[in-house]
Amino acid sequence: MTRNQASPAVSVSLLSGPTGTGGIDDFELFHARSALDRFRRRLGRQGLLDLLAADIEEGNAFLRESALASDGGFEGGTTVLVTQGLTAGEFLAWMEEAFAGDERVLLAAHPEHYVMAPGADGFHVVENIGPHVCSFSMGGWGTDAMAWAKDADARLPEADFPHKMSSNLFLADGTVIGRALTQFGDTADGFTAHLTVYVPTACAHDVLEHHLRHFAVEFRNWIVAAAAARA
Repeated sequence: MTRNQASPAVSVSLLSGPTGTGGIDDFELFHARSALDRFRRRLGRQGLLDLLAADIEEGNAFLRESALASDGGFEGGTTVLVTQGLTAGEFLAWMEEAFAGDERVLLAAHPEHYVMAPGADGFHVVENIGPHVCSFSMGGWGTDAMAWAKDADARLPEADFPHKMSSNLFLADGTVIGRALTQFGDTADGFTAHLTVYVPTACAHDVLEHHLRHFAVEFRNWIVAAAAARA
């Protein structure tokens, strides 16, 4: 086979062995989460910060430069999730409690969560924004007080989406490197979540696409965790 030839398609099926439900992908995800949780617990918050110090410095520098080059301009996108079997109020009550101090369940929602804890200047987050590991704070989370959010194109009617949270994402020096606007409205059998994120216009579109996927993963897992806690 030459280098330019495509590899033959391979299909692998599980015929027998494990007695639990799910397939090979489910087993791999379970073990990956278990291993990641072990490393997080062994390292602890400061250990993770020390381990990622160089990545954070590089990521913060990239986002600071992108914000300055964008001169206050942001590009936004929205991930929409539909949930059955749980109301928006029930989910947000769980979320408020988790954000008040249950860092482990917050970290578990996404492989690229490293720190999620209350801080002096807001809620402190260390996670990926695109390929860049960034340490930032969220200010105004849980309120609808941000002027930009009141005028945002993504803002939905209050009658249908009464639960709204908005925030600036900012570095320790005050540089705003992103924004978030999340909106929740009940349906006949659950709720719909509109999760909007904004990144500096100077960032490549891949950075926005990455965070739209990030939203889908973390909020799906938070919703599942909220439902499990309620059961």
